[in-house]
Formats: sequence, C-alpha cells, structure tokens
Amino acid sequence: MKPDISVTFACLNQSRYTKACLESVLQAGISADQVIVVDNASTDDTHTVLSNFPGIHVIVNRTNLGCGVAWNQGALLQQTEWTIVMNNDIVVVPGWAEELVRSAERHNLQLVSPAMVEGSDDYDLRAAGLQRAEQASMALRPGHVHAVCMLVHASIWQKVGYFRASPHLLGYEDTLFFNECRARGIRMGTVGSSWIHHYGSITQNAMRLERGLSSRDGLGDRHNYRLLGKNRVVRKWEKFRLRQSIRQCQTQEIATLGFSLHGQKALAEQIRWEVY
Repeated sequence: MKPDISVTFACLNQSRYTKACLESVLQAGISADQVIVVDNASTDDTHTVLSNFPGIHVIVNRTNLGCGVAWNQGALLQQTEWTIVMNNDIVVVPGWAEELVRSAERHNLQLVSPAMVEGSDDYDLRAAGLQRAEQASMALRPGHVHAVCMLVHASIWQKVGYFRASPHLLGYEDTLFFNECRARGIRMGTVGSSWIHHYGSITQNAMRLERGLSSRDGLGDRHNYRLLGKNRVVRKWEKFRLRQSIRQCQTQEIATLGFSLHGQKALAEQIRWEVY
C-alpha cells in the first residue's frame, strides 16, 4: 500500500531548476496529483514551464510571500499523512519518497530528511544515489534534519503548528520550525536510505545578487534571531553543540560506511564527503 503523501515546494524564477526538479519527482514514482508547486510571483517563464506538467497543483501568489507562507499553502492544500516540503533546486532518485516514509516508520521519526550530495551534477545521480541508499539503508543521523528536503508527519502540524508566515524572514523559517520541533520533543533525523542532489540554494543566491549582497550575507532581517527567545550565550552554546554532534555523526558514518550522509561534489572530481 502506497503511503498517503504529498510533495510541495515554492519557487521564485529559476525555472530550469524547477523543471528538472519536477521531472525527477515524477520519474521517481510520485503522481502529478500529489505535487503542489507554489509560485511566489515569478517573472521568468516559470508559468510556461509549470503548464507543461499537467495534473500538478499550482498556486500562484501575486507577490513573493516568502517560504513560510508558500510551504503552508502547499501543506494545507491536500493535508496528507506525510508531506514532503523541499526546495526547487534538487533532483531525486526513484523510491526516494517511499524510503523516507519507511525509514521514518522504522526509526519512529516524525520529521525526516534524506541524505544528499551538493554542488556539481556531473555524475550519474541515479546510480550513485541508489548505490549509496543500499549501502546506508539502516544509517541514521539522529536529531539532525535540513530544510532542503524534509518529510513531515501530520501530527507535527497539530503539536507544533505550521511555518512562521512572514516574508521578511527570508530563509529563517526553517530555523524557527526546527527550534520549535526540538522544544516539543519531536523525533527527527537524516536517513541514509534516501538520497537527493542539491544544487545549492539557487533562489536565495539569486536574491542576494539582486540585492548586491555577498554569498555570506543573510537575506532576512538581522534581528530575526530574537524570535528564538534565547540569549546570546544560549544560542552560541546550542550552535556549538549542534556542530559538535554533526561532526561526531560524520566521523561515525565514515568509519562504518566509508562516506557521510552529506557530501560535496566538486566538478570533474570524485564525491568528497565533508563535514556538514
């Protein structure tokens, strides 16, 4: 029996990535009526690209309402047991969604992210992803998820709520959401049984260029951190502990698997499995 699942993402221009993402999702076995795309007022040919995928659900916003609003729109449209919320700058492999659900049930998780490779796509994603998924089928990075792609169980919407709906957050929505999930004891993790390729924050980088910002500059209001309700010492301590935990996970993954669950693909080189 197939899981009760929907897939949603927001997009703002960058139509070629949206096209590649949709093609990979449909080729991976997700039916068109399970897909919801929220267009945050694109000005390129995104509308034309989306019209070439009959059967998908498309929500068009008149202005850019931000990720939080768009993710909520997508999640609320179908209200399935499981919702995959993700970026439009990723491509997936066959079985990716089903493996996320199976791993969530196996490890008793409510919030799950797939393993991923970032950077150049000059390699056979399908072959590499399926091979890594088989090798790391039981691997789990407990307590760590990412907003590039996350499987959310419906119980979270009831226990935690939806994403903070404010356009000025500009990418901080996931930080607030994960913070609330941890505070409420939501079981989460990244699993090795499902893999994706991420090109690397394409939309946010484009928005930085439009604003004359460097890749190191944040897009959102510099005071967004206040929404966490934590003082500077607590924030720095939690950030340190998070990084330390990720490094420990990576060390263990490399020792047992020979690679980590988050790697960087460099152009014309082998996949490097670095610290993330």
